[in-house]
Amino acid sequence: MQNDFLSLIFPKVCYACGKSLFKREDCICIYCHYHLPHTNFHLSSDNPVIKLFWGRTNIYSASSMYLFNKGSKVQHLIHQLKYRGKKEIGVSLGRYYGRELKSSSLFSSVDMIIPVPLHLKKLRERGYNQSESFGEGLAYSMKVANESSILVRSRVSQTQTRRSRFERWKNVEEIFQVTTPEKIEGKHILLADDVVTTGSTLEACANKILEVPGTKVSVATIASTLY
Repeated sequence: MQNDFLSLIFPKVCYACGKSLFKREDCICIYCHYHLPHTNFHLSSDNPVIKLFWGRTNIYSASSMYLFNKGSKVQHLIHQLKYRGKKEIGVSLGRYYGRELKSSSLFSSVDMIIPVPLHLKKLRERGYNQSESFGEGLAYSMKVANESSILVRSRVSQTQTRRSRFERWKNVEEIFQVTTPEKIEGKHILLADDVVTTGSTLEACANKILEVPGTKVSVATIASTLY
């Protein structure tokens, strides 16, 4: 009763379209869930995201939930998740997408989720890591651990905006470290991030993980600029 009363004063709205949510809807309304640009990349072994890494690093499988366009509802979702403190968006999307990944043969063998880390300075400024929120949701649905302390960022990288692919790669080439390699030895790791553009950050993370014997790395992001 109290929750119903509060919802009249502070109605929950869809973070994608801004319309009021019904009782059983969470963060995103059913209409947006069905009409946002789903990629279905998790069903293909040669989708645009996995092709991005061909010849660069050994990624087992890769996928993104949505296609990203400037000014779109997907960009609005990412902006609220990343800059407006709405980390519940990441958890909700992760739970939804985790169910799809779990049913795909390309991702069903994943043993652990590792979110792309933020540097401690940026983490303190923002208060949370949006990729960790997404990883939390993925881990819940895929029934695996979400480990945010195994891969760390050793220094702050400069902004990637307006950098070329090579410049982005050089910017993040040596800034990640694996803290406890024994915990991931022989495991299939799923790297979680918000958006993939050039793949430079994910490539740098994957290369560090793949230095550990027996590891296999896959990638899952909320959105992709690749078509």
